[in-house]
Amino acid sequence: MIKLSLPGHSPRIITLWGNPILRQAATPVTTFDKSMIKLVDELFETMYAIETGVGLAANQIGRSESVFVFDCQDDLAAHVFNPVVEPIGTAYQDGAEGCLSLPGFELDTIRLEKCRVRGQDMYGAEVVYEGSGLRSRCFQHEADHLAGRLYIDCHDEQTRADIEVDMAASAWYGKDSLDPESKLYRRSQEG
Repeated sequence: MIKLSLPGHSPRIITLWGNPILRQAATPVTTFDKSMIKLVDELFETMYAIETGVGLAANQIGRSESVFVFDCQDDLAAHVFNPVVEPIGTAYQDGAEGCLSLPGFELDTIRLEKCRVRGQDMYGAEVVYEGSGLRSRCFQHEADHLAGRLYIDCHDEQTRADIEVDMAASAWYGKDSLDPESKLYRRSQEG
């Protein structure tokens, strides 16, 4: 388990629905240096600033690198650079899914029940993690972020249109990002 805490770091912003970076494919990481260690630390600190967070992708803090962190409260907290998700079996799960970039909203979303994610750690070494249930959902959700997709894209056009109307009525609508510790963001998380 890797949980870093570099002195002087504080949570970053959370990019919100409508921010163009959420729709851009992430840039593969080929150089693993101290800046990648710092990025992983910033991702964890930001994710942990929000009690409901179990995963966070780099574009959710305004960065373009292909990396996400996760901690599903199941004794594994880790990160994956350049992730590739692979199904394990053919079973699917249907359950509530939300997103830190769409605070206060969730939809029942169909995902693979089990999958693995392959990639690299902050030093460039190969890593492989497997998961089912929430961890599998998290892997798929965060990898989608890095491909420029949001969980609402898993739904039909009418469902997406309906939730977009609801989001447009949110207090955070029209903002590119928010401090995850701000009152506005915290109130939005309450739905």
